[in-house]
Amino acid sequence: MSAADDVARSAERIAATGCRPRIAVLLGSGWRPFAERVSAATRLPYAQLPAFPELGVEGHAAELVLGRIGGHEVAVLAGRKHTYESGDASVMRGAIATLAACGAQVLVQTNAAGSLDGAIRPGALMLISDHLNIAQRSPLIGEPGNARFVDLRDAYDPVLRLQARALAERGGGALSEGVYAWILGPQFETPAEIRMLQQWGAQAVGMSTVPETILARRHRLRVLALSMITNMGCGLQDEPLSHAQTLAVAQAAQARAVPLLEAIVAGLEV
Repeated sequence: MSAADDVARSAERIAATGCRPRIAVLLGSGWRPFAERVSAATRLPYAQLPAFPELGVEGHAAELVLGRIGGHEVAVLAGRKHTYESGDASVMRGAIATLAACGAQVLVQTNAAGSLDGAIRPGALMLISDHLNIAQRSPLIGEPGNARFVDLRDAYDPVLRLQARALAERGGGALSEGVYAWILGPQFETPAEIRMLQQWGAQAVGMSTVPETILARRHRLRVLALSMITNMGCGLQDEPLSHAQTLAVAQAAQARAVPLLEAIVAGLEV
């Protein structure tokens, strides 16, 4: 079977549930409980969707949850595969292409990230306004034709960001906003790298999101992305960094983050 066949078969499997998602939500580390907020949910393991990847990172499930958030039909991807697992930046290509084939208009992304800004502390939430592709890898390498030359101006949709900030304020909260730097990982950054990223204008750093944004824009999906800040960058705090620490801080932040994400998704005008 070709990749296109896998996408078609996956889209057919989703269509058979009767769900017609207009919004897709991709859950990163710490955001998993959001999947429990989906009403009238149908759960499809990634293993039943040939275009979807196998996952191998603690804190990431491997299922697509279809149903409703507010008035929107949604597809929630409970987990992603990271480029650092294989070196392949296109590992989410089939999943994103499937969602586009199913009629999704918007991709809402979430991740866990380290802060480079003393004003954005662990536990805070940050809207991504732009990104730095520090890894300089693309999920579109090897794709033929002119569609691979994707314009990434306003990659993180300005109108959706305005809506998200308004919805957060309506709920009594506030969102920081800044530039997200994608590093390949899986190792954390050095203090010198953190200083470099600060000088380059980044407010947060992480190991995901950028490949999926490129893929989403390739398929003309509008993108909104939220980082859950789980630590200060290396050299900006005394505590050693670890994935266990990331998950622990993320779990503590879930009580605020997950209801806010639900309110944003429910309130988006798409």
